Amino acid sequence: MIYQLGDFRFPDDPARLYPQTPERPWVLEVGFGDGHFWPHYARTFAQAPNYLGVELSGVSLLKAHRRLKDAGLENAILTKLPADVLVREVVPPRSLHEIVVNFPDPWPKAGHTDHRLLRAPFFRLAASRLRAGGAVLLTTDHDEYFEFACAEAEASGVMRVDQAQPPAAALETKYARKWRDLGLSAHHARFVPTAHPEVPGRAFTPYPENETDVPHAILTLPAAFAPTDFAKRTARAPARGPEWTVVLLDLFASLRRDGWVVQAHVVEEGLTQEVLIGVTGREDGTHLVRLARFGGPIITPGVKAAVGVVTGWLEEEGAQVTHRGY
Repeated sequence: MIYQLGDFRFPDDPARLYPQTPERPWVLEVGFGDGHFWPHYARTFAQAPNYLGVELSGVSLLKAHRRLKDAGLENAILTKLPADVLVREVVPPRSLHEIVVNFPDPWPKAGHTDHRLLRAPFFRLAASRLRAGGAVLLTTDHDEYFEFACAEAEASGVMRVDQAQPPAAALETKYARKWRDLGLSAHHARFVPTAHPEVPGRAFTPYPENETDVPHAILTLPAAFAPTDFAKRTARAPARGPEWTVVLLDLFASLRRDGWVVQAHVVEEGLTQEVLIGVTGREDGTHLVRLARFGGPIITPGVKAAVGVVTGWLEEEGAQVTHRGY
């Protein structure tokens, strides 16, 4: 099953995600590629654990979905998200059995180490989400990244490093088979929590069922208003807050009702969303500015700010705001 970010809860309940197998261990794989690893690894358990896979490639997501379905692994959820966002926002404390990371991008160029996943902040986050006896499993052929990850785990203050041979399933991935045929060796480590720190999620909520809770504003536009200067608005510098950046990308005339739709690009720590914000005429002559449901957006501080940016643009054009709900 493929989940979008909006399909999750924050945090989510494993029993809701896997209603047929709620009692089984829960394994997260980061960067599952074409999905070769999990069918092999799942067979090493008496019963296939509940599986959550996260990947950034949409093509890999579809290939892995077909592969796991063909293998009969029904208790598997795949999603296209940044790993740290998924772990921090979706996974509840002390719930994961393992976090598996096979052959991650080592970001080998100078100055790129901040892009690496396995740094001290992620290890602290992982330790907060792993249950007692759980571990982060790393397999890599990159010598320097392996040493870096081990040092970062120790620097986190919450992980013990146990080096060992990689599980056979880790050598069955498409990448690993090519590398194995060259006679190269792999490094493997189990990072075992020595403490379970408190690492809270941020203020993420699904699109609310109650329409009054959707970020919105009510305003009165000036007579004969026409948004002819929107191109000038989009040419300005992005709107920025302490933890978010909002860029207004485009404006479209609404096909269904009197009004317009604004496309906005919202960037927050580890998360990027493209959202639509409607400006819709109402029977009393006012207009409603509201985040659209399209695409299953998550309500974050940045998304609320995007509604405020659109409202602010309309105020600059002479609109009178009578209500703000963001």
